[in-house]
Amino acid sequence: MTKRFPLIIFDWDGTLADSTAVIRRALQHAAAETGYPIPTDEQASYIIGLGLSAAMEHAIPTLRNEDLPQIIEHYRRYFVAHESEIVLFEGVRPMLTALHGQGHELAVATGKSRRGLDRAFETLGLREFFVTSRCADEGFSKPHPGMLHAIYDATGFDPQQSVMIGDTTHDLQLAANAGCVGIGVTYGAHDPSLLRDVPALALVDSVHQLHDFLKEHA
Repeated sequence: MTKRFPLIIFDWDGTLADSTAVIRRALQHAAAETGYPIPTDEQASYIIGLGLSAAMEHAIPTLRNEDLPQIIEHYRRYFVAHESEIVLFEGVRPMLTALHGQGHELAVATGKSRRGLDRAFETLGLREFFVTSRCADEGFSKPHPGMLHAIYDATGFDPQQSVMIGDTTHDLQLAANAGCVGIGVTYGAHDPSLLRDVPALALVDSVHQLHDFLKEHA
């Protein structure tokens, strides 16, 4: 049976991994440690999915260029110290196992660094499911389409053969910019009201709903 989406691309934080709270607190901690205004929970959540430098500059508009390395270091130290708190959303492993077993090729497009994603792969035991991945420090940050173009180059698929799944408007805009369709998940970083403002094939409220939708439409 021909698959509509032989290539399924996932965001990581807030989509597969329940990491939003740790990322939010890490950003707020970094701002406090460097004397900048502390972003609200909403402001801190909005930048999830962006590359780290872009995220800091967006969340802290008064950030001086010379302070960027210091604030990133505070962020990274906090995040690594609390990384053990991060778990997979319920249903992620069975979903990936099923999709992989059905012959879908799976990939990751994330705002994480390569070092951070590799560490997450090992900690959460998901590396085996993905044929390729692309991180923010390997090119342009979301929503620039370069991240997905690199995945297409690596897999040989066209945008029309893929779907991008994520929890932020950055993910859905990335999909649109790359010429593929997107699926938004409402259980992550961005409020559903934000996700509804960006075109998407569907919005789903849980991993189980996502899996059911992919069973029927992918």
